[in-house]
Amino acid sequence: MKSPLLLAYAMRRFVGILPTLFLIVSASFFIVRLAPGGPFDQEQSLPPQIRANLDRLYGLDQPLSVQYLHYLRGLAHGDFGPSFKLRDFSVGELIAQGLPLSLTLGCAAILLAVLVGIPLGIVAALRRNTAADYGITALVVFGIALPSFVTGPLFALVFGLYLRWLPVAGWEEGAPRYLVLPVLTLALPVIAYVARITRGSLLEVLRANYVRTARARGLGEMRVLWRHALRPALLPVVSYLGPATAFVVTGSLVVETVFGLPGTGRYLVQGAINRDYTLVMGMITVYGALTLILNLIADLIYGWLDPTVRHE
Repeated sequence: MKSPLLLAYAMRRFVGILPTLFLIVSASFFIVRLAPGGPFDQEQSLPPQIRANLDRLYGLDQPLSVQYLHYLRGLAHGDFGPSFKLRDFSVGELIAQGLPLSLTLGCAAILLAVLVGIPLGIVAALRRNTAADYGITALVVFGIALPSFVTGPLFALVFGLYLRWLPVAGWEEGAPRYLVLPVLTLALPVIAYVARITRGSLLEVLRANYVRTARARGLGEMRVLWRHALRPALLPVVSYLGPATAFVVTGSLVVETVFGLPGTGRYLVQGAINRDYTLVMGMITVYGALTLILNLIADLIYGWLDPTVRHE
């Protein structure tokens, strides 16, 4: 795809993100409030007058449509509102505290998955029906079959308690060793999927007519791979990595819980349990925006890898 066309497509997609995000925020706002209970229902000892004052303070005594418009107005100015339960913090402050760690964890896991999964898939395709292929396939099945709430404690048990190589929980600023086991736990299933997709796609590309023509011209196997086969073979991988990256970055709740990391996942769960409307909405808005942006990036990489793609 030529650069001007790619830039125009990127601008159209970016503009298209805004109404999609608006729909996500609007639907989430009303769905969250459909759940039974409210942010102050658990505080049974509150006198009715104090409860009414709290509702008035946070605008919960107003009609739902008025609350919705106030929330949109604040969101347009970058204000996610105050937390109803963690009253010493605003939702923006809570997101700013936890999001960098969650992003670091997710991006490191995706990077590891790409650096390990693609080479494994290439080796499996080039050594089809050999011991290497069978071994990689077994690893793929292992990575897909075991969920993170199983592999996480298993890694902590082996590398943390038995071998004592790495810490099993907690977080210390500027100490990357605390991220090794969480990143490995998050990356394992993605490595498996990337390796499987790369193997299948590369095998299909290697059977294409233009690859056979390149071989007939006397090009070596590695030259055929790097110049003709690998780039189109990576297109399905890129398509998978868009939503996978969004899932890893925003779906690391289990891993953060297992390893005691202060990421954003715990805020989403705490907010849902406590009916902390603004906290839940802040998490949903940030996660929705990240998902849309990461899928846009994946589409742009797809267009860069395949110059024949045209987005009308």
